[in-house]
This record gives sequence, structure tokens and C-alpha cells, in this order.
Amino acid sequence: MLAVSTPTPAQVSVGISVGFAPPELPVYEQPICPGDGYIWTPGYWAWDSDADDYYWVPGTWVLAPQVGFLWTPAWWGWGGSAFIFHEGYWGPQVGFYGGINYGFGYFGRGFEGGRWDHDHFFYNRSVSNVNVTVIHNVYNTTVVNRTDVRVSYNGGNGGINERPTREEESYDRERHVAPVAEQTRHVEAARGNPQFRATANHGKPPVAATPRPGAFNDHGAVAAKEGSYKAEASRPAPHAGAAGGRTETNARTETNAGGHTAIHPNELPTAERHAPPTTGNAKVDQKYQQQQDKLDKQQAQERQKLQAQQEKEHQQFAKQNDEARKAQVEQKHQQQTQQMVQRHTQQQQNLQQKQQPHAAPAPKERH
Repeated sequence: MLAVSTPTPAQVSVGISVGFAPPELPVYEQPICPGDGYIWTPGYWAWDSDADDYYWVPGTWVLAPQVGFLWTPAWWGWGGSAFIFHEGYWGPQVGFYGGINYGFGYFGRGFEGGRWDHDHFFYNRSVSNVNVTVIHNVYNTTVVNRTDVRVSYNGGNGGINERPTREEESYDRERHVAPVAEQTRHVEAARGNPQFRATANHGKPPVAATPRPGAFNDHGAVAAKEGSYKAEASRPAPHAGAAGGRTETNARTETNAGGHTAIHPNELPTAERHAPPTTGNAKVDQKYQQQQDKLDKQQAQERQKLQAQQEKEHQQFAKQNDEARKAQVEQKHQQQTQQMVQRHTQQQQNLQQKQQPHAAPAPKERH
């Protein structure tokens, strides 16, 4: 089978943007489902700012965090000046994931690999690899799947040209659950393996999918059959302000402890100090600097307001010994913070695009 790896404001994003597209999605087979209640989460290319490289996160079976929840895959989308990463999430419906054909039921819209029926998940055997002697809740529904599309991103040059429907946008506004702890450890383990980097495996990772999160050495893990990636052709020439730096708008949002997605605004990296515009016209430069200062001030105020709001909610629940409710509040705070980062990213990109037509032309070469 073929596994093939415009943002909506409501969808969770972790604030990662890269100046060049991720590789095509590799071809691989799906490992057999390890047990009842496991949901397939497809593999995708993630970005490691420390290595300045994409790396493959193997597809894997994950036990659903609660009955009735489905997985909306992560995806990359062109944001006007860079490719922006949108993190996957759990929820009652499958939201927009860029129209990307990840295979195994994720063919660009929704999920065809199975469905919940009361307290049990039923697997569609036409696209899901299950052992019927172990799992009896199965059905067969034929699904037409194109196997010649391996594009891993939405929009931009050569990307998937799909937009979310109104229904999908409404799903993005529903209550979501962030990736579970097993998924987070799975991603970090993949990030720490140099063989998973695109420049090392040329788009054909040695482990493309696993039966369980992090089980890279399990006998059921599978390697990619096909893959293609020419790093030098994809990577743009270095230039001032190139995407990939560690700032709020184009780096991972991490805590100072390192490695964890920021939950609150005060855990975000320091906001970027933008270089003064140099169009060659002093009046235009002054105008754009005023616009930039206004935007920076507005975004700083939004950070402070959201931090104060979240601290107030913490105080309200401080005296309650309810760990489940506390976890729900923290998930809500994480989503609010990540949505703010996505909004600030888009605002900055819109301002830069507005200034671009008036930028000073590059000096001509002398012969």
C-alpha cells in the first residue's frame, strides 16, 4: 500500500515553519494492528531545527485516549513565505489535514480505516491490517485510493490544492486532545535517530512504521519500500532572515527545560526582534517600522493577556483536588498558546508580504 505524507486558525499548530518543502512521503506497508482500540496514526516528516533537517516520524498504532476519539494527522501547509507545521490531535471528528493522502484510510478527507460503534472500534479490513482471529469487530468497505500521489504538503509550488470545508472548520473548533505521552516519546525518539533524517535516508527511512509507538526495533516494524529526496535541490540558498531560526514564529515552541511543547505564553521563546525595513525610501521605511512596532506591541499585549487569563484559571482550580479536570485545563491552555503562535505567525507574514513589493531591488552585478 502507498503511504503518502491553507492553514485554518482554529487548528493546533506548534509554531514551526521552514523555508523549503518536506520530502515526498515514502511507500511502506502497514504493520498489523496490535489489539482492539488501537487507531492508526500515519507517518509524516517533522522538522529538527538543531539538525536543520527534516526527519521521519514513523506511522504507528496508538491506543485511543478515550472511546469515540479519532486522530487528525499532522500536516504541512504553505503560509505565504514558509511551510508551516500543524500538529495532529485527537477529537470526536477527523478535521482538516491538508488534503494529504497518507494512505491506510487517510486519503485526504476524513478517515476510512474504521469507525466507532458504541464502545468498540470497528476496523475496515480493506485498508486496515488486522488479524481477524484476534480482533473480531471488523467490516469491509471498498475505498478508491490513488497510489500515485505522494506530495506531503498543502499549497505552494507543487503542493496539494485543497481547502477545508465548513464542516471540517467546525471540527477544528471542537474540543481536542493533544498527542498522548506515548506519541510524544515516539516523536522525540525519531528526532534523536540520525538515520531518520531526510539527508541521511534520502526520503527512504529505515523504519517507516511500527506496531506500537517507539518500537523501532520490534520485529513488526517495517522499512520504506520507496522514497525520494534531493536535499540540495529543495533547500534554498542561505539569505538573511531565512526560515529556520529559533523564534516564536518559525521555531519549535519549547519550554526552557527543553523538548516539550509550550503550554503557557511565558514558556515561549523570546519574541523576535525584527530588523528595520530598508526599501531605500526613508518615508516608506518609517511607515513600515511604525507598523512593525504596532504589531509587536499588540502581540506582546496578547501574550500578557493570555498568560494572566491562564494564571487566573490555575488559581480557580488550585484548591480542587481534581487531576482529570486539571489535565483538561492544561490541554486547553496548550491549544490556546499554540493557536496564538499560529495567529502571530500569520500576522507577521501578512505584514512582510505587504512590504515586499516596496523592497529595494537587489544591486546589479558588475561585469
